[in-house]
Amino acid sequence: MDKNSIVGFILIGVIFFGFTWYQSNQYQKQREYQAQLDSAALAQQAYMMAQDSVAAMPAGEYEDGAQLARPGKYLDSLLNSHYTAEEQYVTLGNDRLELVLTTKGAQPYSARLNNYRAYDSTDLYLVKPGYSDYNISLFAGENIDTRDMVFELAETTDTTVVMRLPFHNGGYLEQKYILPEGSYMVRNELSFVGMEGLVPKKINSFDIDWNLVVPRLEKGYTNEKQYSKLDYYFSGEKKPEQLGRGGRNGSESIVSKVKWFAFQQQFFSAIMTAGNEFNAADFSISFYDEKDPDRNLMLCSARLQSELKHDPERVTVPFDFYFGPNHYRTLKNYDQHYEKIIPLGGSVIGLISRGVIIPTFNFLGKFIHNYGIIILIMTILIKIVVSPLTMKSYKSSAKMNVIKPEIDKLNEKYPKQEDALKKQQAMMDLYRRAGISPMGGCLPMLLQLPILYAMFRFFPASIELRQEKFLWADDLSAYDSILDLPFSIPLYGDHVSLFALLMALSMFLYSKMTSSQMSNDPSMAGMKFMSVWLMPIMMLFICNNLSSGLSYYYLLSNLITMLQTWFVRRFLVDEAKIHAQLAASAGKPLPKSKWQQRLEEAQKMQQQALKEQQKRARR
Repeated sequence: MDKNSIVGFILIGVIFFGFTWYQSNQYQKQREYQAQLDSAALAQQAYMMAQDSVAAMPAGEYEDGAQLARPGKYLDSLLNSHYTAEEQYVTLGNDRLELVLTTKGAQPYSARLNNYRAYDSTDLYLVKPGYSDYNISLFAGENIDTRDMVFELAETTDTTVVMRLPFHNGGYLEQKYILPEGSYMVRNELSFVGMEGLVPKKINSFDIDWNLVVPRLEKGYTNEKQYSKLDYYFSGEKKPEQLGRGGRNGSESIVSKVKWFAFQQQFFSAIMTAGNEFNAADFSISFYDEKDPDRNLMLCSARLQSELKHDPERVTVPFDFYFGPNHYRTLKNYDQHYEKIIPLGGSVIGLISRGVIIPTFNFLGKFIHNYGIIILIMTILIKIVVSPLTMKSYKSSAKMNVIKPEIDKLNEKYPKQEDALKKQQAMMDLYRRAGISPMGGCLPMLLQLPILYAMFRFFPASIELRQEKFLWADDLSAYDSILDLPFSIPLYGDHVSLFALLMALSMFLYSKMTSSQMSNDPSMAGMKFMSVWLMPIMMLFICNNLSSGLSYYYLLSNLITMLQTWFVRRFLVDEAKIHAQLAASAGKPLPKSKWQQRLEEAQKMQQQALKEQQKRARR
């Protein structure tokens, strides 16, 4: 293996090692979670104490004459009756989604996806019953939180539910939910009817609070947490902003308009979109511990401000709720840039994923139902596409193996460090006489990096692989395990992934296969160790907890690369011809390239500096 090829391997290693280091930092982040829980508990305790204090106070007055309501005691007698009324549940459903609504707060109570199952084969609830808190806060003579009020059922059909909260003057709040057939999108119309006399003119906005506990739905906690986050999108932008990426707790205050936001689990999302835009927003996300007894993944919160226009008859503010999968085509069909929440990489990597990998994957999926076979075919197709680049690299490496004895002679001839430029120049002459391009090994490998990284991003985020079985793997989107350990090894995990193990073994064998062409120069020993031993071990630790489909792809890629290397050495490189070419060009001057000219200039400068140093030493 030539030095340029090794540089390529080192660059790949640096990328994956950086990812490993990043993963190790997540443990420290998790330790901060308990501190946040303690802080939240103290805040809740303070809030309850404040409520008790308000209840004990006599009714006061606001600046505009409105009275301060006590908890459970509203000035409007109708509100008091709806505060103590018994809640009811009503269901909207189609072939994709079952949405249960509660009259208490006129809000979603649960959301079950009909065509998906959780990893433990139970029903997949993106919103577990009672784990969502959706509230409208409005000042209408007194502060009103709809989460405390039981609305009246005004209309129920197969696709529509209408709930109303009446006021003493005949006005009312109305929440209308519409779920069309064959859709994951729920239309929500919040209407203020006959409220002109209740809401002061100076009140031009209302608040929305949505707190949602998202459950764990996948096999591996680490992987699921890594790819779950909160997204929010500004109109006109190319992609949404992210909060909580990599499993980190966080919060953000937004003082500009926001179009939509998403509570995003690895493969499913709850998205809320404003018909116009939210005026401002506060977002937060906190992840639960892996040992949480209720198997909750994260708590997502959004506090929003929405514009309220005044009309004596009716004001309607539209919203949309999406409860569904992070399926690229499904999200893209809504034309709201929802598909950008899928972590497919940046501009170049994302372009490869969206423009090549996903269309090819979907096309093959129309005819083949075994996703292990689809990954095999995709790997072969990718190898064919990049073969014009890789074949040059393999030929260059094979030729390097042929001239290895000549390289060893040059190392013996120039053993000193001060002769490094002479040795480099001699090697460049040798490469040119043998017809080897200096960048023939490194550049093709670097050009393949975007494809390798695109696949690295695609597999863990591809819902198509979710719960798809292949050989011993029961879920290609999660890790495979042939042995569960009674303990956890740092960075490695508490199981043994066979696909990751085979991938690392194939990488080791390929490195051994190509290491024979490496020079015997002692300075190359470190690179040889890195290539043969360190890189396979690093990849084993990295991939043990990642998608088994990803490890399977890397395994196939390594095996095909080994086959290509053998084929090039066996049939495309003529050792006798190369030796004859070297013998024929021996002693003959070769035209100097610009690279060689620069080397000679550098050598002259080095020699001149040595002479000046020796003169100073004599003095």
